[in-house]
Amino acid sequence: MMKTIFTPLAILTGLMFAAAPVLIANAPYESTMGLIQKIFYFHVPSWFAMFTAVFTCGVASLMYLFKGRPETDRVAASAAEIAVVFGSIGLVTGPLWARKAWGVWWQWDAKLTMALIVELIFIGYLLVRKYGGPGSDKLGAAVAIFGMANVPFVYESVNIWRTVHPKTSVVPQLARTAPGMAGPFWFCVLAFMLLFALLLTARLHLERRRAALDDLYLAQGD
Repeated sequence: MMKTIFTPLAILTGLMFAAAPVLIANAPYESTMGLIQKIFYFHVPSWFAMFTAVFTCGVASLMYLFKGRPETDRVAASAAEIAVVFGSIGLVTGPLWARKAWGVWWQWDAKLTMALIVELIFIGYLLVRKYGGPGSDKLGAAVAIFGMANVPFVYESVNIWRTVHPKTSVVPQLARTAPGMAGPFWFCVLAFMLLFALLLTARLHLERRRAALDDLYLAQGD
């Protein structure tokens, strides 16, 4: 099943990422920021993928705590690693854009600070899973649920507090007023979501193989 899904998914994702730079290059420039604004096409989709990974991890962790199924724990562990990867992309591309747009690399405002906190929570999740010893799966699940609960606050923070970061209304406005930008943007969002699905498929396959190897070791010990 994994091979059936993985190969066409990998091809489609690769083709979309190959086409994305062409679409971005042909998209119109933003009137005030110019070329640097095109980081937008990678910065925002990376957070789409990150939050999807966070919710996948959080929901799988909830299911693991209540149902105790090992498969849901494997999904959670796989999604957490991917969340950290996409969060790192967002936290790198953001300051690159901010330096040109705001004149500073970083602002300790609500949006940026809370996004960093969510990233650190999931780094903490990975450390707990690796070094926590017996019971780290349950403790890690609680950490993941806590991290997932913070995501709505990250999203809504720009609408609640005054911040240098644009409000959440920017993307809907883009779709209405700048169709030349909206098309490439949503194409990039889809490409990042497919990349998330591809990475989750591969990482989950690895986690299943690891579990099977652990079972073999236990059988040998008996």
